[in-house]
Amino acid sequence: MLEIAEPNNVRIVSREKAAWVISILTGVTFVGNMSTGLVTISLPTIARDLGLAPHLLLWPASVFPLASACCLVVAGAVADFIGNRNINLMGCFLLAIFTTAAGVAGNGIRFILFRAFQGVALSLCLPTTISILTNNFIAGRQRNVGFACVGLSQPLGFSFGLILGGVVVDTYLTWRFAFYFTAGLMGLLFLVSIWLLPQDTPREKFTWPRFLREIDWIGACLISAALGITSYVLAVITGNMAKAKNAENVVMLCIAGTSAVSFGFWMHFREKSGRIALIPNSLWRKRAFTTICLLVFLTYAVLNGVEYFLSVCCDFQEVQLLSVLDAAIRFFPEVVVGILLNLLTGLFVHKINANLLITVSAALTCVAPLIMALVDPTWNFWVAAFWAALLCPFSVDVIFTVANLIITDAFSEGTQALAGAVFSTVAQFGHSVGLMVMAVTSNRVTAKSSIEDKESPEAIMEGYRVVFWLCFGMQLLACFVSVWGLRGVGKVGLKRE
Repeated sequence: MLEIAEPNNVRIVSREKAAWVISILTGVTFVGNMSTGLVTISLPTIARDLGLAPHLLLWPASVFPLASACCLVVAGAVADFIGNRNINLMGCFLLAIFTTAAGVAGNGIRFILFRAFQGVALSLCLPTTISILTNNFIAGRQRNVGFACVGLSQPLGFSFGLILGGVVVDTYLTWRFAFYFTAGLMGLLFLVSIWLLPQDTPREKFTWPRFLREIDWIGACLISAALGITSYVLAVITGNMAKAKNAENVVMLCIAGTSAVSFGFWMHFREKSGRIALIPNSLWRKRAFTTICLLVFLTYAVLNGVEYFLSVCCDFQEVQLLSVLDAAIRFFPEVVVGILLNLLTGLFVHKINANLLITVSAALTCVAPLIMALVDPTWNFWVAAFWAALLCPFSVDVIFTVANLIITDAFSEGTQALAGAVFSTVAQFGHSVGLMVMAVTSNRVTAKSSIEDKESPEAIMEGYRVVFWLCFGMQLLACFVSVWGLRGVGKVGLKRE
């Protein structure tokens, strides 16, 4: 059984205080992801209102995770040095500011720019949220529930953003009101956080020489460059695979690959010389750690693919020709399941073997893309798509809690924000790769369809059907990886006296 190593400075907080802290951190993550769902469902309207050029249509949705992925590791390392509370508060404040700015943006370029700044701001919140939970709650049910609540807030926030966008886009309120509403919620959470977020444990006095010396800036820059450049190229070629052959994209991929390899050698050098390494190479020799990272990557890639192709790209709008609101309502079952499943995982994760828990949830999620691969678009929503939406979140909702428990255990007590950054980075990278692979696959299949009208629902559905088969295969792979890689792990999140 895997017991969670207890940081020496962990503080036991009262149940009432714990509820407030968990609620605030959950709220920040929830609201931070609302704008992603809002953009996903409202993108055609936003593009029309702002005069967004066709070649920029993907960027309002893509730039947010791209900017976030670039900054997560740096944000985690800085938070471990400066303090989680201050970095988290800064992220909340900036999210409120830049969400408001996106709402008042007068053209497409400004909107994309403010979306990028939103991604940077969220990268300050994600790793510090995990670290605050780890450093203030003892291992056991309280911490497990905290992780579970934060886990449910991500897909729940995205889904609520879909619904909110569906409600306002077809009314006089417009999508701008939705951004103002989201910014107002984040501003309120920022004010409450100032009062209720726990203070950081005392640290050595801040000095610039220590700040520059003790953080591995070379490693942080190398991994951020590798992930950021790769994510950028993936976003560029998502709409047109032919762009992968462009000289600038080939060069950037070479730079990204060189940065990734250099990061590995740099981590080896840091470990051999006895200096602190951001992500020590020795961690990858731990089967549970490597397996859980691979599972997070696969699970988030599948979740993003299924959700995206069930929303604006999307079966319901383009194939069944539904309104934005009607398409958004189709995701309500996923919201309900996400809430219940995350809470149950937090309450009982320490009672069930992690291998069994993840494998069963992954197997159930396999059914979602399988249903959509076989569905007839003329069928009533409740016949097939309802069950796909119901089963889609099972794997990701369970794996969020289990993965954070395993990953935070793999890192030392002073680098818990970095541990949170590793999880979020792997998830964001899975998001980017999944979207690129599935969008390219869908476009190529539709382009080669025997149907003459490539814009027809029938031609579009051919591409989507292949994507759902691809999602099914990836999720099935996750099942096998879980069975093999997590064998012997046992129970996680056990309480330590």
